[in-house]
Amino acid sequence: METLRILGELVNTTLVFSTALIFAAMGGIFSERSGVVNIGLEGLMVSGAFASAVATHAVEQAGMAGAAPWLGLVAAILFGILFSLVHAVATVTFNADQVVSGVVINFLAAGFTVYLVKILYEGSGQTETLNAVFSKVAIPVLSSIPFLGEAIFNAYPTTYLALILVALTYYILFKTPFGLRLRSVGEHPGAADTVGIKVKRIRYIGVLLSGALAGLGGATITLTTTSSFSHNTISGQGFIALAAMIFGKWHPVGALGAAIFFGLAQAVRNFVQLFDFAKSVPVEFLYMLPYVLTILVLAGAVGRANAPSALGEPYDPGKR
Repeated sequence: METLRILGELVNTTLVFSTALIFAAMGGIFSERSGVVNIGLEGLMVSGAFASAVATHAVEQAGMAGAAPWLGLVAAILFGILFSLVHAVATVTFNADQVVSGVVINFLAAGFTVYLVKILYEGSGQTETLNAVFSKVAIPVLSSIPFLGEAIFNAYPTTYLALILVALTYYILFKTPFGLRLRSVGEHPGAADTVGIKVKRIRYIGVLLSGALAGLGGATITLTTTSSFSHNTISGQGFIALAAMIFGKWHPVGALGAAIFFGLAQAVRNFVQLFDFAKSVPVEFLYMLPYVLTILVLAGAVGRANAPSALGEPYDPGKR
């Protein structure tokens, strides 16, 4: 029973670390399935983490602690959309290099949010510690099931939302007219244009959705794990989400599996530190584990994952 309990805690911790990656990876899928490369997921997560921390703290101070984390999520969505709009305008309207634009988003979000934190919190390098954050919610009856109850059915609300989002993303992409249009724009925008699909409009929607969902991913970290925002709150999680999306072959279920894999790497890192043998291992090596796995997975995925055919290609209706 003790072994089952430990395994249950490991799975539960894996889901905690996977949640933010799932949100961001689903956002990346919407953008890249429409043909727009979005390596700015890191910056979009940073913007969401910042907005959620500031908004939640403000609502706390107003005496509405119960609604604070939920309004924090709304703020993260709006801030993520705002930053992704910059990416959309640059790449879709002005046909700028999509990789360069994504890099700009990463630097812009990192610098701008830390600058605002220093202004809002009188020179401090981080926001105030939040009290109104999400707590784990046990689903009645199901949470009492041995192993599964602790592992899956006693989680943060954001984890449940992330798992629902995967199913919703799959349904939208593969079972709705909008999903068909989005995928057609990412595969052959010229052909899509000839049948009346507004290519640039669809790409705008895909990029803005990626901003909203990546912002939610950043907020998840702030509102469940760190309880504050600073310059190292995200620490490369956006790039890991990007790797999960590629490793999952731009498919919601595949990206879910990859996100859980990377979440497991982070969970194992935490659990290993509880054992005596870990004391002889430099802590830096343990913290390197998720990022080393990301590099290895990407190295193995290159050339094997089939990206959308028009991914990264700007579309000019006048030259089709």
